[in-house]
Amino acid sequence: MPETPLDIQIKTLPNQPGVYQYFDTDNKLIYVGKAKDLKKRVSSYFTKHHDYGKTRVLVKNIASVKHIVVETESDALLLENNLIKKYQPKYNVMLKDDKSYPWICVKNERFPRVFPTRRVIKDGSEYFGPYTSMKTVKTLLGLIKGLYQLRTCNYDLSEAKINAGKYKVCLEYHLGNCKGACEGKETEEEYHSNIAAIREILKGNFKDSLQQFRVQMKKHAEAMQFEDAQKIKEKLEILENYQSKSTVVNPKISNVDVFSIVSDETYAYINFLQLSYGSIIRSHTLEIKKKLQETDKELLEIAITEIRQRFNSNSKEIYVPFKVNIGADIKVSVPKLGDKKSIVELSKRNAMYFRMDKLKQIKIVDPDRHANRIMAQMKADLRLSEEPRHIECFDNSNIQGTNPVAACVVFKNGKPSKKDYRHFNIKTVEGPDDFASMEEVVYRRYKRLLEEGEPLPQLIIIDGGKGQLSSALKSLELLELRGKIAIIGIAKRLEELFYPDDPIPLYLDKKSETLKIIQQLRNEAHRFGIEHHRNRRSKGALKTELQNIPGVGEQTIIDLMKQFKTVKRIANAKLDELEAVVGLSRASKVYNYYHKE
Repeated sequence: MPETPLDIQIKTLPNQPGVYQYFDTDNKLIYVGKAKDLKKRVSSYFTKHHDYGKTRVLVKNIASVKHIVVETESDALLLENNLIKKYQPKYNVMLKDDKSYPWICVKNERFPRVFPTRRVIKDGSEYFGPYTSMKTVKTLLGLIKGLYQLRTCNYDLSEAKINAGKYKVCLEYHLGNCKGACEGKETEEEYHSNIAAIREILKGNFKDSLQQFRVQMKKHAEAMQFEDAQKIKEKLEILENYQSKSTVVNPKISNVDVFSIVSDETYAYINFLQLSYGSIIRSHTLEIKKKLQETDKELLEIAITEIRQRFNSNSKEIYVPFKVNIGADIKVSVPKLGDKKSIVELSKRNAMYFRMDKLKQIKIVDPDRHANRIMAQMKADLRLSEEPRHIECFDNSNIQGTNPVAACVVFKNGKPSKKDYRHFNIKTVEGPDDFASMEEVVYRRYKRLLEEGEPLPQLIIIDGGKGQLSSALKSLELLELRGKIAIIGIAKRLEELFYPDDPIPLYLDKKSETLKIIQQLRNEAHRFGIEHHRNRRSKGALKTELQNIPGVGEQTIIDLMKQFKTVKRIANAKLDELEAVVGLSRASKVYNYYHKE
């Protein structure tokens, strides 16, 4: 049964935390969910039998899936909440009500109160959160209450009313939980210094406060008050694990469009995050095919206009990774740090994952297009005159200076062509000499290809730095192939690429596909060479001992080594043990060889 587009989408989902969205055949959003691992969670819908009838109906109606990648599972929970509140999907029942996650409010008033709330009111107050657990909120407020004496009453503590003696201190003052600002017993400056310290705690900077908790816990433990010490320890653990802020929601970032771009040789991917009152309410990634050599700046400017028109966005400010020109009526910001920077990075991460998913899907449904894209990318990255459809990589192996060998691995259209791999036993070089060995194997390889009329590669990769590259070049010159085949050397330590007659190496992006293919070639050549080297050493070891025994052939040796593993065990074996493996006649020859006396 052929794979459907939905099957391919599920196969290529990332193993990252995020939110998934299911759409029906009319492209209508019908369900939003969160996941610690998107691929595992979404796959489970289609591989399990669901006892719950609503889930079975949901799965039948899914036509496509989209996802938004975030940093943590906590962020996914918050984003799921935002999207469900915004779009009210048909199959999301639990989170459609007006309830929301708790915040901590620092009220905009003369002596600010600090209290939990589920409603964010734009009255100049500060809101910290949202928090995924009310337990965390209560722990934070308990921490604050234990450290600072704040008022809990909702009186209007204006200077005139306090001076007029309108209020009297309450029980909280007598209990030591409040300093009596209502009777003027605490100055506004003193109170606001405490509020400043509380803001730092709520922002996540509560190092000093945690230290005070640790001191308290230690005092309780020394006084044998273990229950009290355990309570403080639990609070410490909650606070240490708690994330104070989320990149997904921040009330200070209101009604903003966020754009980022990721591109390669043929396509650009532009991600759009729409924020409304600090919450992400939409994520969309646009794929643009490059026609000319457009820059990322040009493509981003085109995409911003297109996306804003498509989604009828009227935001007056946009966040982008670099400056763009899209008209004087829109404010363009390039964030450098903080939550604004984080939201741009989140957008870029989603563009990157969208590109990766697309490439995986293309690899499944259109392998030729995938190979063409890789070849075009390698040609540009390595500054080649033609696409490297046929690549050969050489590596030497002479561990401890014995049995020097070399390996040549072949990649065609970016994939290993194992039938074309070749081993070389070094013939003309005495001792461990990597340079001379490389010169020999390159000469032998291409002399034979020329003699047999076989096609030559477009690119040769030498595992080693300038020395090995120079040796390989000598052989190409002898064969009059220099300049006809591109050749580069890759140094192991910093992944530097060396070119003939160029003292300055090329450094590729560590995440580039070109470098990954070169590394795969190098690693495959190393593996293939080591394997051959190991076989030669094993054969040499067999020859030194067991083949000295008259009347014992190679098959007998192999059978004995399979059973006993080492020559020493064979030498110490009893006659009946040897007989059980190779028969009495050959067992007697081996036994008598090691027991001559």
